[in-house]
Amino acid sequence: MSLPKKIKIYEVGPRDGLQNEKQIVPTDVKVGLIDRLSKTGLTAIEATSFVSPKWVPQMGDASDVMAKIARQDGISYPVLVPNEKGMEAAIAAGVTEIAVFAAASEMFSQKNINCSIEESIARFRPVVKMAEDSNIAVRGYVSCVAGCPYQGDVRSERVAEVAAELYEMGCYEISLGDTIGVGTPPIIGQVIYDTLELVPVNALALHCHDTYGLALGNIYQGLTMGVSVIDSAVAGLGGCPYAKGASGNVATEDVLYFMDRLGIETGVDMDGILDAARYITDALGRTPSSKTACALA
Repeated sequence: MSLPKKIKIYEVGPRDGLQNEKQIVPTDVKVGLIDRLSKTGLTAIEATSFVSPKWVPQMGDASDVMAKIARQDGISYPVLVPNEKGMEAAIAAGVTEIAVFAAASEMFSQKNINCSIEESIARFRPVVKMAEDSNIAVRGYVSCVAGCPYQGDVRSERVAEVAAELYEMGCYEISLGDTIGVGTPPIIGQVIYDTLELVPVNALALHCHDTYGLALGNIYQGLTMGVSVIDSAVAGLGGCPYAKGASGNVATEDVLYFMDRLGIETGVDMDGILDAARYITDALGRTPSSKTACALA
């Protein structure tokens, strides 16, 4: 068993971390968070979503956010895009990378976006074509890889099939998401094992939620299998509204501490991440909940 010498942290706090906040976060606060994160050594910061404000009012200021952030050389600021209309707005905002989102659970797909898995993938094809024509990179997400709040267990073979479809469509990287945080190392290991039959390891990322406190264990499982891109959210922001306890994404600062103890390079500054964590939690009226932020307070 060997571990990677270096990993990439893909920061999702400004998008996945904030999209389910009940109170509307002011645009300037979102911009302040992204600008602080841009000073930490991160190379990917998912900034916002070009979705309908009717369905996700928190992301209704996507164009303003992209216009106001101080974009830094060497950093990608991906945005989530669900359809062609969102893609048109993203292009107008000058984005250089987008993400598309599919599920491994039919029931989750139907309840979340009102269509089947195959219908959702069909919707993405013209979006990916528009991105390719505009020289915009595309990342793919597969949600519910370890379990679904509606159907329960999800077959790892189905996860692999959906991941392969996104990869073959043109997504340079596929992020495997334990959306409700029910995964364990054996479950995540099987998901990765089956996906590796169809998608190369250098095109995989892992997106773990910490509902039951197992995110770092699941990340370690991924590392042992060659995965070297980890999604995380500063201060542990976010959380699927369908998950018990609504626990958030694994905290970026917890991932940083874990990687440091494993001797794995990230290129990300802990002090800068903790500063960003304090900034956004102060704005939200709470304290950072991550283990590392509490320990180092």
